[in-house]
Amino acid sequence: QLQLVESGGGLVQPGGSLRLSCAASGFSLDYYAIGWFRQAPGKEREGVSCISSRDGSTYYADSGKGRFTISIDNAKNTVYLQMNSLKPEDTAVYYCAADWGSWIVQAMCVSIRDYDYWGQGTQVTVSS
Repeated sequence: QLQLVESGGGLVQPGGSLRLSCAASGFSLDYYAIGWFRQAPGKEREGVSCISSRDGSTYYADSGKGRFTISIDNAKNTVYLQMNSLKPEDTAVYYCAADWGSWIVQAMCVSIRDYDYWGQGTQVTVSS
């Protein structure tokens, strides 16, 4: 079965950290662009960070610059999003997506479209 599975979400206090994982099964992430997106209640889905497995290029939305780090472990076929200094406004369902046709990671994050694979999402709640 070809799928992406997210994990690592949960409840964390403001200022805390979480590491989200996006594991691909049934296909290799080689030559894909992979992105993390989030959707808060009543808001549109937005790109958080994207990475290219072709050249390792990355993009971060302003909301996560300096706090979030995206990385890829090719051996584990998994992409990670390390989130530090979390804020209540980071509360959302976080999704990962993989797309063969996205050559420019900034475009993947900024102009969201129907990508090849989407995960089911993982809830992140930042609250005291």
